[in-house]
Amino acid sequence: MPGAFGVLVRKEVSDHIRSWRFILLLGIIALTCVASLYTALNSIRDALGSEDGVQEFVLLKLFTISDGTLPTFIGFVGFLGPLLGIGMGFDAVNSERNKGTLSRIMAQPIHRDDLLNAKFVASLIVISIMFLTLGFLTMALGTLIIGIPPTFEEFLRIISFLLVTIFYVGFWLNLSIMFSVRFRQPATSALSCIAVWLFFSFFYDMILQLIAKGIAPSAPTTTVQDVLNYQNLMMWLNRISPYTLFNEATTTLLVPSVRNLGPLTNEQVVGAIASPLPFGQSLLLVWPQITGLTALTLICFALSYVLFLRQEIRGRS
Repeated sequence: MPGAFGVLVRKEVSDHIRSWRFILLLGIIALTCVASLYTALNSIRDALGSEDGVQEFVLLKLFTISDGTLPTFIGFVGFLGPLLGIGMGFDAVNSERNKGTLSRIMAQPIHRDDLLNAKFVASLIVISIMFLTLGFLTMALGTLIIGIPPTFEEFLRIISFLLVTIFYVGFWLNLSIMFSVRFRQPATSALSCIAVWLFFSFFYDMILQLIAKGIAPSAPTTTVQDVLNYQNLMMWLNRISPYTLFNEATTTLLVPSVRNLGPLTNEQVVGAIASPLPFGQSLLLVWPQITGLTALTLICFALSYVLFLRQEIRGRS
């Protein structure tokens, strides 16, 4: 029923916007992004004031450079964005079950899948509005302070970066909803989501370093093909992490000088012209990463969908 689905979406959006949880998470992300913007503006001013200052793709540097005191804009978003998705979805279903309102909602003429779809769509709408607003404000402040308006290609690259960010946070939102369906207690689902976030943020790189030391080819008998196979294997293992997919996609979109994401031989480098890639070529280069983030999001949503449809709903069950 489209009418019932629309009512559920509006109700969930209203609940998110008026909740202290969302306000606190939004404040943390906004403050950190403003701090990174301040350091980026200082670096850009120094570069423009020098004799060799380059004024090409200046606004893109707002998101990618820093003076070293704080991480970059994309670094903050990649690290704190998952917390926003987790915070908005870890109790999406089990809180309704514990309060006894889930059985009351399902007693209405509403399809069961409409409830799950509405919770995801409403949260994704709030996340999209937040990041689009944050991105446009950053672009507007940069234009006013620096005095250089964005080009059309810069605008497309920033919009693409914001869309990739929404997909990335949407994956963590779906993961938290899946744990909310699986576990009855919100604390358990929240800890499970945070454990996955911490694993990919910190421990996965440590595990990869141990694997890299164990399978690295020995120096005396190493050939070029062995080194390439080793680098490709480590690259694909690293891309299991959603943070790696996000980092590669956003860096390529916001840094036009990035022309390749894998290992290159000397024969491939010889004759290459050091020039920025057009927007279309950069988008093609990161299309596998975007597809991977989308696939991870759909897999988590499908699992939560199947689990929710198979569960028995009772009053305070």
